[in-house]
Amino acid sequence: MRFGIEIVPFGPYTDPRNVVEIAVAAEHAGWDAISVWDHANFFGGVGDPWVTLTAVATATSRLRLVTAVSPVPRYRPHLLARTLCALDTLSAGRVTLGAGLGVPWDLDSTGDGADDRTRAAMADEALDLIGRWYAGETVTHTGTHYRADAVQVSPPGVQLPRLPVWIGGLSRAALRRAARWDGWIVPAIDENQDVTLTPEQLAADVAYLSAQRRTDAPFDVAVDGTTVAGEAGRSVEYAEAGATWWFESLFGLRGSHAEMVERAAAGPPG
Repeated sequence: MRFGIEIVPFGPYTDPRNVVEIAVAAEHAGWDAISVWDHANFFGGVGDPWVTLTAVATATSRLRLVTAVSPVPRYRPHLLARTLCALDTLSAGRVTLGAGLGVPWDLDSTGDGADDRTRAAMADEALDLIGRWYAGETVTHTGTHYRADAVQVSPPGVQLPRLPVWIGGLSRAALRRAARWDGWIVPAIDENQDVTLTPEQLAADVAYLSAQRRTDAPFDVAVDGTTVAGEAGRSVEYAEAGATWWFESLFGLRGSHAEMVERAAAGPPG
C-alpha cells in the first residue's frame, strides 16, 4: 500500500499556502501523494484544486498530484486537457486525474448539471478526448456532446501514452467505468470520521470491478480515512480488502491547521 494526504479544501484549506505547508511536511515525512477535492459550490467558499496543486508542484519534487475527484461534465474537455498537460509538465509527470460525474448539489446551482445518464455520456466522451489531447494528438471529432475540428491544445504531457485516470463513484456503473481506466478512488469516511464504506464492502466492490477488467495492466484502488500518528489503524484492513492507496484525510473539522501539519509531519500509518 502507498500513502497520500487528502485535502478537503474548505475553511483554512481554501488558502493554497496552507495546503503547500502540509504538502512540504508530507513529502519530508515520506508520504507519496496529495489529493485535493474539486468542487465549486460550498457555503463559506471552496479552494481551487488546480491553483492549489500547481502551488504544491512548485514546492515539492516527489508527491503525486491527484484530484479527488474532478466533475468532468463541468469542464470543456479541451481546456481540461490543456490544464492537465501544463500541470504534468510543471511537475515532471506527477499528475493523476481523479474523474467523476459530479454531484447535483455542486453542479445544478451553477447551471452545470444534467441527469445522470447525460453526465455519464459526457464524461465518457470527454475522457477519451482528453487522453488524445494529452498525448499531443490533433483531434477531429463530432460527438453527441463535443466537437473538434483539427484541434491540438498542447504538446504531449510527460506521462505517455497518457496520464493515469482514477474514476470516482460507488455505483455499479462507476465501477464498470473505472475498470476501463487505471484506478478507482472512493471515500470511506464522512465529515465526522465515521466509516461509510467498510473493508468488507470494499472487498465486494473490488471483486465486482476486477470481473469487469479486460487487461492485466496495473490498477489502483484508493480509499480515504484517518489514523492516529504512529498507528496503522484500519489501513491494514483496507489493504487486505484490495486497496492499494490510503489517503489520510485532513480537514478543518478534524483539528487546527497546526494539528494537521503535525499529523502530516508524523508520516504515514504504521
